[in-house]
Amino acid sequence: MGNFITDLKNRFNRGNICLQFIYINIGIFVVTTLVSVFLALFNWNATSWLNYLELPAWMPQFWAQPWSLLTYMFLHAGVLHLLFNVLWLYWFGQLFLSFYSARHFRGLYFLGGLCGGLFYMLAYNVFPYFEGYIYGSYLLGASASVLAIVVATAVRQPEFRVNFVLIGAVRLKYVALFMVLTDLLFVTSGNGGGHIAHLGGALAGWWFAWSLQKGHDVTRWINQVIEWCLGGFKFKISPKKPKMKAEKGGKAADYDYNARKKQQSEEIDRILDKLKKSGYSSLSTEEKKRLFDASKR
Repeated sequence: MGNFITDLKNRFNRGNICLQFIYINIGIFVVTTLVSVFLALFNWNATSWLNYLELPAWMPQFWAQPWSLLTYMFLHAGVLHLLFNVLWLYWFGQLFLSFYSARHFRGLYFLGGLCGGLFYMLAYNVFPYFEGYIYGSYLLGASASVLAIVVATAVRQPEFRVNFVLIGAVRLKYVALFMVLTDLLFVTSGNGGGHIAHLGGALAGWWFAWSLQKGHDVTRWINQVIEWCLGGFKFKISPKKPKMKAEKGGKAADYDYNARKKQQSEEIDRILDKLKKSGYSSLSTEEKKRLFDASKR
């Protein structure tokens, strides 16, 4: 058992940010399911406890559990729900990391979930259509976060082609447009709250990509909060920089370093051009490795 946990820990640490979020979602699903099974064995309510982690539509209930605006985006209603979100997160998450950084991925996952949750609560408290459902409605799932990543990738590379079984190559802009239109059409369906949350996530993805093109990162504050929390609620104090010693041949070393950086950048640009024109499957094993290493920087 110890070796199994150690192996999982090593896989988690070696994986990129996309795989780490997938591991987190799967791990939380396994834990919550096991807890529900344990409670059911003693004839206790096996599902009501999850309501404290899911996002309620009724505002007074939300004020009693504000943490649910974060926890809901890591919960799933069943294996198929989890599988669908994990697959989309993997496919488009890897593609996202080809154009953006790991910090952008982390920040946008939370931004998409936050916007999706806020859209959900706003719609249920504004539109009369949802009056009869508001008191017992709860939201869960990573779909809003996933759709934010899909839309942000489509805004960055709208003409990029992705291959689907039985359909063939489809441009990213059409994939994103289809998903958004589907959610709009089913807003009044049995899962209307989920579709509204998807639209909030899609808007977050567009907002992020559009703002980044203008030179503003809307996920920066989220990453700062996360890093502050992970740092044990301690503000980082920059240490004094050590005095640099002049060394003979320093200019030559700088020149060599800059030349290597330029060569690496040109190689990544070449791989991205090939990826855009011919798809991920056209890359060699070495090119995939270089692209993967670049996405983790």
